[in-house]
Amino acid sequence: MNLALFDLDNTLLSGDSDFEWAQFLIERGVLDREIYEARNGAFYEQYKNGTLDIHEFLDFQLKPLSRHPRRVLDDWHRQFMREKILPMVRKSARELIERHRDELYAIVTATNSFVTAPIAREFGVDNLIATEPAHAGGEFTGEVAGTPCFREGKVKRVEEWLAGRGQSLKSFPQSWFYSDSLNDLPLLSRVTNPVAVDPDATLRAHAGKHGWQIVTLA
Repeated sequence: MNLALFDLDNTLLSGDSDFEWAQFLIERGVLDREIYEARNGAFYEQYKNGTLDIHEFLDFQLKPLSRHPRRVLDDWHRQFMREKILPMVRKSARELIERHRDELYAIVTATNSFVTAPIAREFGVDNLIATEPAHAGGEFTGEVAGTPCFREGKVKRVEEWLAGRGQSLKSFPQSWFYSDSLNDLPLLSRVTNPVAVDPDATLRAHAGKHGWQIVTLA
């Protein structure tokens, strides 16, 4: 058996679910536009530039979850899926996942699991490795649980997931990781088949230098 890992935002999706969730809450009036829209945009630019402080961002992103009952958040998320996510689901991404159905496969994303679990289900992917929001009594606390699934944290979280199965990255004759982002260089460097998907400029240059495959799902 081989292993296939997929980044989510701007890889399987033609956009960023993290960014769009905050925009969705702003549009609904849940978050104050004047305060949050500029910060959301600034964090997104930092992510693209490789300068994001993940803990500062998670404080921004997870705190709103703690201010509303889970049932309300779930109702909002269903609307979010219809309005924001489904238009970003690429047919080519579904086809890519289908090509790896005979392997062990997972979505590996920095975006928190509240936002991404329904998206993984939409793609028919059972294994999701994501940043985990902390819970207490069934409600979100606004804090992160464990290691954020970001940069080197993605490697750690994947290895923890595989260790729970009695495996490691070295267990697989062939392994793939598909990603668009320079932030995923740590995990891309650990698989046997790193694939740059519609990559940013830094990842494209790195992929070209090291002979990595470059593909488009656009």
